[in-house]
Amino acid sequence: MKTLHPPDWVPPRGYANGIAARGTLIFVGGQIGWNGQQQFESDDFIAQTAQALRNVVAVLREAQAGPEHMVRMTWYIVDRDEYLSRQKELGAVYREVMGRNFPTMTCVEVSRLVEVRAKVEIEVTAVLDDSAASG
Repeated sequence: MKTLHPPDWVPPRGYANGIAARGTLIFVGGQIGWNGQQQFESDDFIAQTAQALRNVVAVLREAQAGPEHMVRMTWYIVDRDEYLSRQKELGAVYREVMGRNFPTMTCVEVSRLVEVRAKVEIEVTAVLDDSAASG
């Protein structure tokens, strides 16, 4: 994978402007802040985000991939103000689960998510280098 960054742009913080990659594509459907039994353990935004990120990692693992293989991440949040006011906590939980892997990212505020208690939904595209996938 190669990070794409125009030389005269200010470096982004916490995401990449672009990534070029070649290999097996992995698509992770929107993950929310419930556990593997589809039960919410918290209504807190940060706790739900941590769980959603752990869910992403669990799905990636099924393809022998990890956060380092992510090329695109889309966040759907129900409260932009909470997202912005809790950036420090959000960054800490992101790094705890995902490490220092920062794919291209988009974040969109939506009026509601399908699951009433959900405060965040995260979908990911990852690329596993074919040489890594074959062993």
